[in-house]
Amino acid sequence: MDDLGRATAFPLENTAHDGASGAADRPALAYTDEVRAATDHLYAKVKDVIPPFEWPTHAPLIHAINALKAEMNAVILAHNYMTPEIFNCVGDFAGDSLALAREAAATDSDLIVQAGVHFMAETAKILSPQKTVLIPDLRAGCSLAASITARDVRLIRERYPNFPIVTYVNTTAEVKAESDVTCTSSNAKQVVEWAAREWGVDTVIMIPDQYLAKNVAAQTDITVITWHGACEVHERFTAADLREMREATPGVMILAHPECPPDVLAEADFAGSTGAMASWVSDHKPADVVLITECSMSDNVAVANPETRFVRPCNLCPHMKRITLEGIYDALRLRQHEITVDPVVSARARQAIQRMLDLPKDAPPSRFDTKAPPRDVLVL
Repeated sequence: MDDLGRATAFPLENTAHDGASGAADRPALAYTDEVRAATDHLYAKVKDVIPPFEWPTHAPLIHAINALKAEMNAVILAHNYMTPEIFNCVGDFAGDSLALAREAAATDSDLIVQAGVHFMAETAKILSPQKTVLIPDLRAGCSLAASITARDVRLIRERYPNFPIVTYVNTTAEVKAESDVTCTSSNAKQVVEWAAREWGVDTVIMIPDQYLAKNVAAQTDITVITWHGACEVHERFTAADLREMREATPGVMILAHPECPPDVLAEADFAGSTGAMASWVSDHKPADVVLITECSMSDNVAVANPETRFVRPCNLCPHMKRITLEGIYDALRLRQHEITVDPVVSARARQAIQRMLDLPKDAPPSRFDTKAPPRDVLVL
């Protein structure tokens, strides 16, 4: 299959919008006594991660956003990588991709604002086709989602027609529509093993993240074939980085995301999804911890765990950081940047997502054995 190629452009529509539309006519918002009284309880939550001098710039927007949400019967889905003023102060549902997918399917609100990247907004729309879904900035893409196209998946299926295709949720609707079932890092092992049983095979195609696939392969007897995609945030971490962190902070506990390369996980004390990492910190309450993932995750977990000191390596996701309070406010007041998905694509993608959601919910999130020996994985 020599014509399998590397996708290089973000598959987003309407990219002429710069996410700042609405700024010119945005009402002036002041930090009044009314705003102070309405937001003081929120600042109490984030005071350890947002300096006092910054709060007066955030509070008026937070107050206005929360008022608009109530007026419009809207909810905001906030991913763990959102900055703390978004995650803690305007997000109605917060968590990792799996948690947000389930909340998107369950919410009875008329309007959903996705505080996250484009594929997450598409997933919300696929699961709630009757609802209006907005994204604050259409440029909020994903390097991993951009690494593969629907045509690539069709070509993979031509070469391997007997093997199920498990697709990470960090993909476009068109890619999900060509897949058999989706997964997240929370349930990747569970989904891969389910697909192998369901199809009666010992080999599963898991796309597009090569590192997640390699890390899953080390946890199971299933043979895994993958794609050459990667997250630009997680692939930059190295095993040497982790060793330097241990030298700088003796006794620090290191938690790594499974989108990191396998040699990074081998240096970590724990590996799992963002939700699993947050739960580990809350359950174990380490004195010092470092989260090997996107920067803002540490701030948000720190809010819930003030007794733990967080060492903060800072690999930012430039796409997540396009989502701001200003953008959320403009999206609500102007109802702008609506996400649409072709109904035929949506129906096919929904089947793949629903198969994931229908799996037993009492299964624990995938915890990756960081000492498991690597297994060979074919990377297309």
